[in-house]
Order: sequence, then C-alpha cells, then structure tokens
Amino acid sequence: MKLIKNISHKKYIACLFSCAIFFILTSCEEDLTKRNGNQSKNFPSQIINNAHIVQRDSGFITLKAIAPIIEKYELIDSPYVVAKKGIDIQFFDKKKPKVPGKLTAKYARIFEYKKFYEAKGNVRITTNEGQRFAMQSIYWDQRKNRIYTKDTVYVTMEDGSTLVGANGMTAKDDFSEYTFFNSSGDFTTKQLTESKR
Repeated sequence: MKLIKNISHKKYIACLFSCAIFFILTSCEEDLTKRNGNQSKNFPSQIINNAHIVQRDSGFITLKAIAPIIEKYELIDSPYVVAKKGIDIQFFDKKKPKVPGKLTAKYARIFEYKKFYEAKGNVRITTNEGQRFAMQSIYWDQRKNRIYTKDTVYVTMEDGSTLVGANGMTAKDDFSEYTFFNSSGDFTTKQLTESKR
C-alpha cells in the first residue's frame, strides 16, 4: 500500500511540476510577444543593390536612376525609399527627349505617398536647357510642382552667365520659372525673376 501511495505521490508532484513549467513558458511567450510588438519597425523591407531604375509614362521614358543601394521602408507610418550612398538621375522631357536633365546627390529620400522628394550632399542639377545648379540640399513637392532650397545656390546659365542665390530659391519643377533670394552675379536671362529678401 505504501508503494502505491509513493507512486501516486510522485505522479502528483510530476504533474504539478509539468503544469508549473507550462505556465512559466506560456507567460514568457506572452512577454516576448508584447516586447516584440513594441519594437521599432523602422528597418528596410526591401534592399536593392546596384539599382538601375527606369520610369515610363505611356511608353515614354521619363526617368532613369542609378544608385549603389536603395532601401525601402514600408512598415512605418510614413513609408519612404532612401538612397544613402548617393544617386544619379536622368529626367527626360518629351519636347527634348535626346537631351535629358540630370541630378546627382550623395543622399536622396522619397516619400512616395506624399509625392515628396529630397536630395542632400553636393547636389548638382543640369536642366534640359543646359542650366547648371549647385547646392547642398533641394526639396521637391510633386503635388505642388515646386522645388525649393534655403541653401546658397550657384547657377551657371547656358550662355556662361552666373548667379548666386545666397538665401536659396524656389522654382517650378520644370525650371521654367524660378525665384532666387538675396541674389547677386553676372546674369542675362529672360526667365529670371529676382526677389531680394
């Protein structure tokens, strides 16, 4: 009889021990789930190395871009695409398809849903008309068809005339009109709208 009590007592202890381990493991799993839910989601969901991108509109190439690496962040509230190691872009105008405009920068970020773009670090732009712009940063609001910067802008026109916008500029995104702030230089162009602020 003692042997049966001993065995059943051991089974009872083993059962309690198993239940205790089950509850400990379950509570650990819940804690891990809660912790993982609070972790940052700001990591790239897609990474493209040696990216070559071609954008078309009704069969016409509107843009070509090359970047050493492009990262796409989609799991956050404001998704974006970033080129942290620089980007080289050619943009095409249907009126002058053989003469693309160019943009180079050490860093670029695109907020696709907001249609907002930024480029930073040794930004160089050459328009389809041959105008060359140099600045440290530029922003493009595609919805408003406007680009702007508060940085000093150095411009060389196709005819060789030069302009410095000490306090930045704002322009239509096709560069058909632009305004420079606190400008100076040697320039002769009909497109220029000067504003001293």
